[in-house]
This record gives sequence, structure tokens and C-alpha cells, in this order.
Amino acid sequence: MRHHSLAVIAFVVGLGLAACSSPATDTAPAAPTPVCGGTLVVAIDSDPGSLNPAATTSGGVHTASELMFNGLVGLGPDLQPVPELAESWEVLEDGALYRFHLREGVTWHDGQPFTSGDVKYSFEEVLLKLHSRTQASVGSAIQSIAASDPSTVEFRFKQPYAPLLQQLDVTEAPIVPQHLYQGTDPAKNPANMAPIGTGPYTFVSYAPGSEIRMARNGSYFEAGLPYLDEVVMRVIPDRASQVNALRGGEVDWLFGVPGPERAVLEADPAFGTLQTPINPGGSNCIMTVSFNLDRPVLQDLRVRQAISFALDRQQFVDRVLFGEGRAADAPISSGIPFAYADDLDNVVSYDPAQAERLLDEAGWKRSGDGGVRSSSGVQGVPDGTPLAINFVAFPSFNQYAELYRAQLAAVGIDVTLQPLDPPVFADTVFAQRNFDTNIISYCNGTDPEIGVKRMFLSSNISKTPFSNASAYRNPQMDALFGEAATTVDPAQRSEVYRQIQQLAVDDAPYTWVVETTATRVFRSGCEGFGPSGHFAKTAFCAPPQ
Repeated sequence: MRHHSLAVIAFVVGLGLAACSSPATDTAPAAPTPVCGGTLVVAIDSDPGSLNPAATTSGGVHTASELMFNGLVGLGPDLQPVPELAESWEVLEDGALYRFHLREGVTWHDGQPFTSGDVKYSFEEVLLKLHSRTQASVGSAIQSIAASDPSTVEFRFKQPYAPLLQQLDVTEAPIVPQHLYQGTDPAKNPANMAPIGTGPYTFVSYAPGSEIRMARNGSYFEAGLPYLDEVVMRVIPDRASQVNALRGGEVDWLFGVPGPERAVLEADPAFGTLQTPINPGGSNCIMTVSFNLDRPVLQDLRVRQAISFALDRQQFVDRVLFGEGRAADAPISSGIPFAYADDLDNVVSYDPAQAERLLDEAGWKRSGDGGVRSSSGVQGVPDGTPLAINFVAFPSFNQYAELYRAQLAAVGIDVTLQPLDPPVFADTVFAQRNFDTNIISYCNGTDPEIGVKRMFLSSNISKTPFSNASAYRNPQMDALFGEAATTVDPAQRSEVYRQIQQLAVDDAPYTWVVETTATRVFRSGCEGFGPSGHFAKTAFCAPPQ
């Protein structure tokens, strides 16, 4: 069998320079030759409900739509910025001004020209209002965006802003067409169900709950790409059913596999794999429990800490991830080495006895039978009230939910599970705030400014999905993130992020469970996949034998 890492991208980027009808011939002898044409069938976990990745950070939406869009820049194999809609750029005034020179001749899928006005509109009216990561990071730092001419756009910041180039790819800042969205509510525009982008694939059809079909963009600005004629996203919610579909030749690509199946598929020469921490929708993701700080029970720091002490993170790694990932031991992913801190004080680890002590201290007492705790002198809660909370999660996170419930039951907390499909989850958690606890895959990105900041800023408590779910407020935290964004010296910036993480541990508005990676599985004969939302841009498949 074939097992790939991120290095595969470097190879396929080189192939992309060749026209599809005349593939490159000067590659190494072992390198496969691209095959033009064919259809790639992809299994996805859930119906996305929308195909506008600029209006949300939902992984389901991004998985289903990123192939149809572009960012100003892409991220190469080393996660450094490479040209995409912008062919070049200048960083001026010590990072307070970024000037981007756009590619000439790029058109939207409906034939309209792409211009700097599309970039300005996408940021000002969509990304900075609806995309939680871009809203919290760029939105809090930007002073103005100017489209000085059709092929030039400038971002001016209030102070030098170091991370911008890491925040402009199709995941963090997909560009949408101004001519279709201007004057409408971008979250409700009909184009969200039949998108027009600039990406390597064009929209063909969307059957909700069933499949999304895309066709090769014959006018794509990267000559010769993509190789495939068609990509079909097929909704198959059950992971075991996805594996059966792969084995039966009904699908060609899985974004992930159930743990027990992984070793079997890896050993089967009929399939190849690619392991990556990068996903459509974000990278360096941490499965994170949010506490609704508007609920009296969870306003008590001791209760939140007790829940954290009750969680055996290694069990989540072993039983849910089957060893694919690691127990989270800090608020920032270890995949961001300059910001990750391994020297924090009072980091919570598995200690159910300490959880019981904290709950006792907080006035939640066990009865003689050792069952569910009830209140005794808890402020804002009538005496005798059971310690019962709900746990809201995507259906695909059911294994996390079951283990969470079992581990909290052991310390006397009754948990009701509430599985919700992504669109309903987003409305319930962020618009209605009708939950006690939940679990979210908060993707940190390649810089904490991208995916961490949105979770903590008080200004980011909003209806925007996947923003500050806990409704955490602390002016000191706001100030620290402001300092981190404008600090240029790497060592100083690392120290600010250490302080941020220490404050997050001390205040415990969230608890961090596991850092995740993913194993993609695809049928033998397919090659050239990347790890990101453009995973199929450089892919090609030989016809099945």
C-alpha cells in the first residue's frame, strides 16, 4: 500500500505547471504521470446546508465548497504563502501596509471579471462579519481596505500586523463575487446554494442530503489544472458505511476512517493514505469543550475545573481517535511551536478525586447512593436541584459525547446528550445560546491570531458560528491578544502567548481535550492529493482495473 505525507504536495505542484493534454516528462522515474479526465467520488459526513465558505468556519461547509473558490494566497507544502488570486505582494511600513497585485485575466465561473472590488467586498461585507476567525483577527486590527485600481488592493492596519499572509488562503479568506452578493444578506443569498467562484472546479448541482457535483474549470488560471473532469461529494453520515462504499468502489476518497478500520486499510494494497493536521475549515484543530458562562451552574470556576479534572484525555485519544492525535495539554496546539507553552502552572490533568473535592466545595453534594449530585447552598440554584447539564455536539462526534457523559457520571454529574446537525448546532449555540456544554473542533491554524483569538475576545461574543462560544469576558485577555498581534519580535510574541495560555488555564472558560490529526484514504490508482480544501486540484486517477 502507499502511505503519503505532506511532501506529496511539492511533487504535484510541479506537475500542475504542465498542460493537462501534455503532462510533464522530466520527472523522476518513479513519479506517476498525471492522467487527465475521470471522476473522483468523495464521501462527506453531513449535508453542509450552504456552499459559501466565506460566511462560516464550519468544516462541513468548507469541505464541500473550497474547491470552487480561491484565496488571495495559498499555503505551500511548508505552509508558507504562495501566489493564488494575488500573483505578488509587498509588505510595507513594517507590516502596517500590505499591497497585493492581482492576477490579470481571472474570471468568475459565470464569465465576469475578477477585480480588486471583489476582494474589498468579500472582506468588508462577508469575512469580517461572518467568518469567525477572520472577524476576530483581521477585523480587530484592520484600518482600511482600498481597491486603488482593478488589479491592486491594499490592507492598512492600525499598527504593524505580522500574521496576515497566513490568513489569506481559501480556508481563512475565500473570495466571493461582489456582483452576486452586493446589496443582499450574504448568509441568505441564493448563490450560497449554487455558488460562483474562481476555483479549479465549477458548481454543477446540489441535492441536499445526497450529493454535490462539480466540474473541471476549463478556464482556471493555473495552466493545465485541474486534471479531473468531475468531483462528486456524496453525503454518507456513517463512517462505517463510508468504508464499505470505498471497498465497494462506490467512492474514491475518505476524509477520515473509524479507528478500528485504519490499520486494515493501511495494510491493503488497494488503498493509499495521507496523514495530515490540515483540514478544509482549518488546521491544528483541538476538540474543545465550551462552557456556557451565562448559566449559573457553570459560572462557578470550581465546577468548570471539576469537569476538566473528570475528563481522562488519554481515553479520548485511545477510544475515540484510536491513537491518532494527542491529549491536549495547553490552550494552543503543539502544532504551532512558537506559541505552544508546555510550562504552564496548574494545568488540569485527569484527577477524579480532585473533581469530587471541587464539586463538594462548590455545594454540589452526593447522596448516600453515590449517584447524581444535588445543590446545597449554591448561589442562584434552589437546594436539591440535580447537577444535570446537557452536551450539544454534531452527530459525527457521538463517540466524544458518550465518553464525556460516562466520565462525568463517575463524579456525579448527569449529562444529557443532544446531537444536532451543523446548521442547527450553530444556531442553538451561537444565536440562541441554548446549551450548557458542547464540543467544537476549534482549528487553531498556523498562528494563534487565526483560530485561537476568536475563542477569547469579548468583542467576539456574537451570533457568528464558531466564535466565542463560552461568552468569555476578560479585559486582560483582550489586551494580551492585542499585544500579540502587534508584537514583531518572535521571542516576545511567544511570551505573550504563554501569558494568554496561563490566563486561559486559570479562568477555564473552556477545557481542551485532544489535538486531532486525520488519515485520508483513497483508492489505489489515484495520486497527487493535497491536504487542504484544494485537495483535488492536483489529483488524478487511473481508471479502475
